[in-house]
Amino acid sequence: MVGLDIRPIKTAADDHVVPQEISALIASDPALGPPDGDRLDVLVTLMPAYAAKYFAIGPPDAVETIKLRSEQPGLAPRDLELTIGSPGCVSE
Repeated sequence: MVGLDIRPIKTAADDHVVPQEISALIASDPALGPPDGDRLDVLVTLMPAYAAKYFAIGPPDAVETIKLRSEQPGLAPRDLELTIGSPGCVSE
């Protein structure tokens, strides 16, 4: 694939340019052939890989999730006792 000039997405500048390039390639012709079609295939593969590496969101912390839910309007600690257990467990 000579001439595609493909490189990894490593910087915030790359992260802004690549989506614009993907949009431009898609807008230019829905039935792209080589080399533009190949370039589009590679770019749409690189974007999720970059996002997964640099913007991964891990699983939520269980205690923080319960705290957040308990702070929502209309809920009282007593509402959590049905699920969690005694008032002492809820306050922990």
